[in-house]
Amino acid sequence: MVRIELNIEVSPREPWTEILISQLSEIGFDSFMETEQGVLAYCNEDEFDYEKLLFETILGLESEDFNSTISIEKIPHQNWNALWESDFHPVFVEDKLTIIAPFHDQNVVKGMQIIIQPQMSFGTGHHQTTWMMTKAMMEFKPFPNRVLDMGTGTGVLAILAEKLGAKEIVAIDIEPWSVENTIENLERNSCFNTKSQCGNIELIDGMEFDIVLANINKNVLKAHMPSYSTHLKQGGILIISGFFETDVEELMDVASKESLKFVKKYTKETWAAVQFIKQ
Repeated sequence: MVRIELNIEVSPREPWTEILISQLSEIGFDSFMETEQGVLAYCNEDEFDYEKLLFETILGLESEDFNSTISIEKIPHQNWNALWESDFHPVFVEDKLTIIAPFHDQNVVKGMQIIIQPQMSFGTGHHQTTWMMTKAMMEFKPFPNRVLDMGTGTGVLAILAEKLGAKEIVAIDIEPWSVENTIENLERNSCFNTKSQCGNIELIDGMEFDIVLANINKNVLKAHMPSYSTHLKQGGILIISGFFETDVEELMDVASKESLKFVKKYTKETWAAVQFIKQ
């Protein structure tokens, strides 16, 4: 599968980088990497729409205070994997968890270890949102038994849930290659209590969970919120991320209408994660 790499250099960098990421996530871009000049954004080639990029995002931001240059490159599947590997360094979450790739030196590991082969899937731990999700999860003792990891990416959150003691984990993603990557990573980490499925929120019909984990973009979270609440048991926990700190109030308002009470907020740079409990 060919991926599109969009390189946007923007001046001034703040606040425009944050604004660009938010708007690009609305038109199909699913992975981002901030640079000193702006942002690298990625999407599948079949989801790339140049007119939406130009007219709904770039031209819509034009002002006297905003200047940008854009370059677009197609990255074949094998080169995409090589790009991840070249930039994939061990991730440390407060000395309690280390996320490494198979090619890393295991002597660097601090605390619990998760091995993730970095491929096209989102969720290696490098992004601020994944880091916050893992931090929030490790605060539970004991960890809830029945888990939904919605938008699982590489499966890193499902793997962590199992390592923390969860007995039944459902890991769902809409991308077939993400599900394949999750299955491979589950095997690498000797995880046998997780079922990886390809599809959308309808797959959880008839299920009930003690905790729901969802690291997705804001609009998907808003659309899924009624389902998260419906399929959480009373007193169940919802942890969400994939959005900016400026979006927290909007998501809290949506959650409150679904009997989900705010418990705690996490922030890292401009990103946020929020924990709720079902009343």
